[in-house]
Amino acid sequence: MQIVHFGHACVLLDTGSARLLIDPGLFSAGFEQTEGLDAVLITHQHFDHLDEKRLPALLAANPGAKLVVDPDSVETVKKLGLAHTVANPGDKLTIAGATVDVVGGRHADIYGDKPGITNVGYLVDGGAFLHPGDSVADVVSGVDVLGLPVSGPWLKLSEAIDFAKAVAPRVAVPIHEAVHSEIGLGITMNWLNMTKPDTIEIVKLAHGEATKV
Repeated sequence: MQIVHFGHACVLLDTGSARLLIDPGLFSAGFEQTEGLDAVLITHQHFDHLDEKRLPALLAANPGAKLVVDPDSVETVKKLGLAHTVANPGDKLTIAGATVDVVGGRHADIYGDKPGITNVGYLVDGGAFLHPGDSVADVVSGVDVLGLPVSGPWLKLSEAIDFAKAVAPRVAVPIHEAVHSEIGLGITMNWLNMTKPDTIEIVKLAHGEATKV
């Protein structure tokens, strides 16, 4: 499997049978030139995961791509006039030969019970890759490569470390890093590497470059 990280939560997966773009949001760059997509998957409605201005053009450039969204993003994509499939926790999707299990259900709390919206994670090909969206509450077993959120108003560093340990992937790829400064991200990477078990490799992907994992 090849992964391209377009910054923050946006990743492109090439499974060998399908090209899946997850969470093309406002803080990510370069995904709008992507072609040959089989699906665009949205974990939740926040603008850093769903860029309303660039999403229609992306889908127009990829007429064969299916748009898959969480329940609370439906109103947004309806407003944009985009055909879509709703992904509910427990669903199992088949896209161009790849399987996508829908996990999770709720966005992590930022303050009190806010934002109180849906958030789904996508488990590709039975565990080849997991993108959890904005939550580290649901631990999925059998994950080979984990998209590991490392920063955000809803997340503490200790929670990211504990999530990586609980999921126990072979490789953890830091994502959701855009609110960090370069110094802050460096500190986070140091802590991840200091606290991880030997069975997990932390792989920081270069922006926009395809990496085989």
